[in-house]
Amino acid sequence: AIARPAIYPVTLFPEIAPHKEGMLDVGDGHKLYYDVSGNPDGVPAIFLHGGPGAGCSPRCRRFFDPQHYRIVILDQRGSGKSTPNAADDLEGSLVENNTPALVSDIEALRSHLGIEKWGLVLGGSWGSPSTLRERG
Repeated sequence: AIARPAIYPVTLFPEIAPHKEGMLDVGDGHKLYYDVSGNPDGVPAIFLHGGPGAGCSPRCRRFFDPQHYRIVILDQRGSGKSTPNAADDLEGSLVENNTPALVSDIEALRSHLGIEKWGLVLGGSWGSPSTLRERG
C-alpha cells in the first residue's frame, strides 16, 4: 500500500490570451503558427499537440500555471494554423513532414524565441514522439 499517494490537479488553469503570436518559416514550404502566453520570465514550456492535422487550441495553454511558465504552443507541420495545412493542401503538408523535421522545427522555434533550453516539454498522442526526441 502507498502511504502517501500523489495528488494531481484535476482542473485546468484559467483561460489566458497570448501576448505574442507569429508564423515561423522553417523551410520546405512550411510556416508554423505559434503563440506565447503566461509569465515572460517564467520557465519555458512547450505543448506539442496530437494529430496529425489537429493543431492547438486555447485550451492547451490551460495545462500550465501561467504564473510559473512561459507557455509556448506550436501548430506543427500540416496542422492547425500552420501552412500548408493538411485540410487545404494535403500534398504540400506532407513535404518533409517527419520526426527529424518536427524536432528541428521545435529547436528553430526555441532559438527564434531566445529560449536557451525548454524547462518542460509536454505532448499528447502524435506530439509524444517529438516530445521524447526533444528531451532525449
